Amino acid sequence: MKTLTKRQNEILQFIREYIQDNQYPPSIREIGRNFSISVKGAYDHVKALEKKQVISINHNKSRAITLSPEEDRGDDTRKIPILGNVAAGLPLFAEENYDGSVTLPTDVLRNGNLFALKVEGESMTGAGILDGDLAVFVHQPVAENGEIVVAMVDDAVTLKRFFKEKNRIRLQAENPAYPSIFTQDVRILGKLITIIRQYG
Repeated sequence: MKTLTKRQNEILQFIREYIQDNQYPPSIREIGRNFSISVKGAYDHVKALEKKQVISINHNKSRAITLSPEEDRGDDTRKIPILGNVAAGLPLFAEENYDGSVTLPTDVLRNGNLFALKVEGESMTGAGILDGDLAVFVHQPVAENGEIVVAMVDDAVTLKRFFKEKNRIRLQAENPAYPSIFTQDVRILGKLITIIRQYG
């Protein structure tokens, strides 16, 4: 699997969804407009995707981007980047965290920027989340009370249930052996949407 940067993944996903919605690919100008970057910037990203062989381009006509067979899986699956076991202090979407991808059926997913993390530890076993599971999140900076989120506290990334209290945030474990985290400074990175467990 060729490693894509966060922006390349976003552009590839935009191309994929655009083709699904319109039955034809976006122009370079439309890609640039969608990401608020110049036409040249968009072209450079598209060329990088072509170099990594996830798309091909017919340079003799416009709207000539086609997905590679591996990427063009129709409407029923979507490739989600796995961001490893996220090292403390390293930005979640840093390229160093990229650890391959998992392909999932779109009917269990939702739109948005999705990513997966490998679960470490036993703090969420009460919610049915076990050590070694693959947790899939939608990238978003906010959460409702009771939702399970991946959040950054003091440069460490943690998976907990989110509660907003009067003057602090409570990040609650789902295992009585683990204390809740109370903080006023938390950054929500994403909301849990599904768990993948491999047996054997």
